[in-house]
Amino acid sequence: MNRKKKIKQVLTKKLKKKNAKLHNSNKPKYISKAERAKLAAQESDAQESISEENTFQETKE
Repeated sequence: MNRKKKIKQVLTKKLKKKNAKLHNSNKPKYISKAERAKLAAQESDAQESISEENTFQETKE
């Protein structure tokens, strides 16, 4: 009995892993706190450069 049970457990475990790989979750990929800070800094730099270009163009006209 124990041998059959163990074999069944192993096979069901393999099936579960196989099915888990097939079904991807909709959960977004994790981004670390440092990466978020870096992205925010880049975004703010981009916003500043765009605003500087706009003010430069306005003064030019």
